[in-house]
Amino acid sequence: MSDEAKIMIQLIDGIPCKLTEPFNFSFLREYGKVFKVFDEQYSGNLCFGVENAGKKYFIKFAGAQTINYHNLPASDAVDRLKAAAQKYRDLAHTSLIRLIETRDTENGFALIFDWEDGESVSNETPAAHERFMAIPIARKVYVFEEVLQFHQHVAERGYVALDFNDYSVLYNFNTGNIKLCDIDFYAKSPYMNGMGRALGDPPLMSPEEYRIGGLLDKVTNVYTMGAAAFMLLSDYDRSSEKWPLNPETYAVIKKAVSDEKRDRQQSIAQLIAEWNTAKLV
Repeated sequence: MSDEAKIMIQLIDGIPCKLTEPFNFSFLREYGKVFKVFDEQYSGNLCFGVENAGKKYFIKFAGAQTINYHNLPASDAVDRLKAAAQKYRDLAHTSLIRLIETRDTENGFALIFDWEDGESVSNETPAAHERFMAIPIARKVYVFEEVLQFHQHVAERGYVALDFNDYSVLYNFNTGNIKLCDIDFYAKSPYMNGMGRALGDPPLMSPEEYRIGGLLDKVTNVYTMGAAAFMLLSDYDRSSEKWPLNPETYAVIKKAVSDEKRDRQQSIAQLIAEWNTAKLV
């Protein structure tokens, strides 16, 4: 039987949810009525938007057998989500979605967050991506600097940003504010790459994230932030011709994505300092 043939649709408060087998989601009623379902993640998680008396929640849940989890047991996703909960506590920040509580259920585990109205700037959500790329450059610089400041906090807390990607950045087109989400795979630094190809989005991944034995640390974070600058400011294009700011800032960001770790800034703090100086030229 093909994977596609195994997919079933279960309605949750009238909203369709794709699964491979039925599941009891009755615990969601305690938080309100489901108005949004995210069911195509490769993490083994399901996510829900839930509303109760005008208060909205974002609920990330593991325990059900999802459609893109490569036939792995749902218990693996439960273990990973439980491990992720401490990361949201350790890395709590004004730019990160706020974890309200964790919840053990009969057959799973959930993280309960405040709902954020931002849209992912990922190029896999084309309408929002194109809309984001059309906003004034000053707003995009603001978004990049918020991402940068959060990852300085990540470094100060002793973590490395594994699997940071364009889905992680939520932009509110009404307020101009951002929130970051999906830090589930961030890890304590230094982290030894035992996979050969670490988790992540290729345009944002450093060379050491492709090497077995590669040491992922604060200098890896520098590469990630340099790649994020190109993602947000020039739509992934790393050429000087497409860079929208002055040549001095381009040189700073180009240095950050050097293949050799020794050629990059040696910390996000150094990257921020060089960036701020270059902006003044």
